Amino acid sequence: MSKVKYVYDPEKLAYRKIKPKKGRKFGYFALFLVASALFGFLCFVVLLNTSYFETPKDRIQAREIENMKINYEILNKKIDQLNETMANLEDRDNNVYRAYFNSSPVDPEKRKGEGENVLSYKQLQGYNNSDLVINTTKRLDVIANQLVFQSKSLDEIITLAKGKEKLLAAIPAIQPVKNEQLKQMASGFGYRSDPFTKVRKFHKGMDFSARTGTPIFATGDGVVEKADASLSGYGNHIEIRHGYGYKTLYAHLSKYKTRPGQRVKRGDIIGYVGSTGRSEAPHLHYEVYQNGKVVNPLNFYYGSISAKEYVLISQIANQENQSLD
Repeated sequence: MSKVKYVYDPEKLAYRKIKPKKGRKFGYFALFLVASALFGFLCFVVLLNTSYFETPKDRIQAREIENMKINYEILNKKIDQLNETMANLEDRDNNVYRAYFNSSPVDPEKRKGEGENVLSYKQLQGYNNSDLVINTTKRLDVIANQLVFQSKSLDEIITLAKGKEKLLAAIPAIQPVKNEQLKQMASGFGYRSDPFTKVRKFHKGMDFSARTGTPIFATGDGVVEKADASLSGYGNHIEIRHGYGYKTLYAHLSKYKTRPGQRVKRGDIIGYVGSTGRSEAPHLHYEVYQNGKVVNPLNFYYGSISAKEYVLISQIANQENQSLD
């Protein structure tokens, strides 16, 4: 009930009742309605942003957001596993494969590939879970870049491996004359007595004593560079350029079974034992060169003889006897 207001009338010396205007009552009522509407709207907004007032659609969206967070957590755990696998691959790439093929390890910074795709990440900003989505996307981009780089690196390793196969095939790794066809291993690498002057001088190869006509085998893959008697004292001889810094020479042949420019494989017959040139008896004089320097052929017979045979040959080769040329 509204309060009744009075005002003092000095003319009548009495209080009289103030009658409210009809328009004011309506204004008060309108103000009340507006205030009530605003209060109700504010309460509605507050309820919408609390968990006490959820529509079925809100509940479905909340469940989807929670499922998304769980899926992103699982995805990040899988990315952790991928990172461990990639680290293992990179370690083997640098420290096993490249070490084996004598190739320099790859700089870790290069493996990360290109920088972040800032433009694509900006499109993911402005959402409630933007940080989670952007961080996961960045990690996936890093893995993708590493996979691309590792694929290229493995292609390079395959190329190196193919080159290694050629290198292994080119190394002069067998005896030029078979053991069963030898009379004896007549003289080895090092200082020996000259058969003609009896003066001690350096013998640059190994002498294999065998019957005239005994087959001589190419000790590694290569190209015949010479098949003539142009070198003084060597008689009929063959030079094979194997590549990778290797060259072999076969001297005192009775005849050839190859020609200059011909490509040969390890084990191919290239000529026959003889006693041409400066030679005391039928034998093969065999030399091996590595990067332009003559080396001991004994170090290259691992492809055709057993350990026991190697020990026996090395004992004979190391005796300082008389050479056959």
